[in-house]
Amino acid sequence: MDIKMLQTTGLFQGMSKEEVSLALTALEAAEKFFRKGEMILHAGSVTQSLGLVLSGSVTIENNDLWGNRTILSHAESGQFFAETYALLEEEPLLVDVVAKEDCRILFFRIGSIRQLRNSRHPWAVKVIANLLVISSRKNLLLSGRNFHTAPKTIRGRVMAYLNSVSLQNRSQEFDIPFDRQQLADYLNVDRSALSKELGKMQKEGILTVRKNHFVLHSRAESPV
Repeated sequence: MDIKMLQTTGLFQGMSKEEVSLALTALEAAEKFFRKGEMILHAGSVTQSLGLVLSGSVTIENNDLWGNRTILSHAESGQFFAETYALLEEEPLLVDVVAKEDCRILFFRIGSIRQLRNSRHPWAVKVIANLLVISSRKNLLLSGRNFHTAPKTIRGRVMAYLNSVSLQNRSQEFDIPFDRQQLADYLNVDRSALSKELGKMQKEGILTVRKNHFVLHSRAESPV
C-alpha cells in the first residue's frame, strides 16, 4: 500500500505514516479492480464501505427501470464515493457507481469508525474530521449539479456548467471529465440536441470545443 500517496487524499489529510497504517488496519482496507463499465455498487444494495479511487475514474448514476440514465457526479483518482451510505450502513443506495474506465478502488469499512468516535486514538479523531470535510465537499458538488440543470434551455445548462468548471480551474481553458453522452446525461438533455447547441455556440464565438476540451470566450455575447 502506498502510504505516501494515501496521505495526500482527503481521508488521511494531516496524518503521519504510522497513523495511516493504524487506520488501514482498523478500517479493513481492501483493494479491488474493476473493468470499464462494470458495476461497483448497485442501487438498492447497502454498503459498509466507502471507496477511494486509486486509478481510473467512476461515475455516480441514477438508472431507472425504463433505461434512462442521469449522471449525478464522478470521482477520479484520489477522490472518494459512497461515504454517506457507508456511515449510515443500512441505508439502501439510490444510485449506481460504475467504472468509467478500468480502475482500482480501495475500500474502507468506514462504518466501524462509529465505534471509535469516543476513542482517544489521534488517527480516529482525524479521520472523523476529514470525513466531515469530504461530505461537505460532496454536498457542494451535488448542489452544483442542481444549479447546472436549473436553466430551462440546453444553452443555459451548458453555460452554467462550463462557467462553474472555469471558476474551479481558474481558467477559461480546461478539460471536462465527461464525453459527449456523459455530459448530456449529466445535464439531463438529449445528446444530439446538446451537440447541435455546442456547434451553434462555437459558430457564434462563445466557445471552442474539441472532444472534452473547452475554451470559453468571455467577450462574446450570448442570449440564454
